[in-house]
Amino acid sequence: QVQLVESGGGLVQPGGSLRLSCAASGFTSDYYAIGWFRQAPGKEREGVSCIIRSDGSTYYADSVKGRFTISRDNVKNTVYLQMNRLKPEDTAVYYCATGAIFSRSLALLLRPSVYNYWGQGTQVTVSS
Repeated sequence: QVQLVESGGGLVQPGGSLRLSCAASGFTSDYYAIGWFRQAPGKEREGVSCIIRSDGSTYYADSVKGRFTISRDNVKNTVYLQMNRLKPEDTAVYYCATGAIFSRSLALLLRPSVYNYWGQGTQVTVSS
């Protein structure tokens, strides 16, 4: 059974930084995509970034490209999302998710419906 636990959320001022962590367990294959998603009140869940566990390939939504960096530590089975230059519009509950996804399509890798396993989420609030 795959389990995911997010941590690292909090309150930060605009322009500040946060690092989210997603601790994972129960993988049965190296070919898993681990994605970060977010959902703001009244909005649909959207894909933020994704990393392929086997080779470390990374993918980003246009809204965070150049500000967010996803990385992995396969020994610790943990994926990180370093978020810099945060904006108020980045405020949301952030979730990590995983699944055996064999596509390398950005659109597919950032689509919530293709992921099978989800964490409980961590709140990120960007406000002065």
